Amino acid sequence: MRNRHTILPMTQETDVDALIRQRIRGLRLARGWSLDALAARCFLSPSTLSRIETGHRRIALDQLVPIARALGTTLDQLVESADDEDVVIRPQPEHTRGQTIWLLSREGALNGVTVAKMRITPERSTGEGRLGVHPGREWFTVLSGTVRLHLGERTLLIQPGEAAEFSTMVPHAIVAHDGPVEILTIFDRDGERAHLHTSDDAPQP
Repeated sequence: MRNRHTILPMTQETDVDALIRQRIRGLRLARGWSLDALAARCFLSPSTLSRIETGHRRIALDQLVPIARALGTTLDQLVESADDEDVVIRPQPEHTRGQTIWLLSREGALNGVTVAKMRITPERSTGEGRLGVHPGREWFTVLSGTVRLHLGERTLLIQPGEAAEFSTMVPHAIVAHDGPVEILTIFDRDGERAHLHTSDDAPQP
């Protein structure tokens, strides 16, 4: 019967298996440790550890856990995939009338913020009669075009390279001024709900 604690057999070594071995060796060398030094810390023999690193011994869970602990890392980090999908975000455009959004952060991102690129056209110019209010703060920088920001009783023109930050408890609207505009914006949770999930409520012409 196959050992239920075995993660990857030597005879079917995969890319992930090779990556785990490489990480063990890399972390050991980064700490300036010999095989003997790491073996003493994880209660394995140096020969066993050597065979694990070189692929001449199958990796078992009951060995991998103390190795990870001795190296100051976690089992999850040691075995996580090297696939670039955990690093690279490939946003897909979401279109509504007068607006296209590219989400540049993952759901549940750090600190609960959402980063997005937005392209707004004059078709979405709902400024004066449709000012939104919600808890939190909002920040954006203009990549191209000119933004007309309605903020309470004020109207501000934000040019490329400039940024705006304001309390979203003040009635506000972000409008394209004299042509399409592209912005990079950061929303908190309230801002994301207000701006990215209410497109169906936008006033129609």
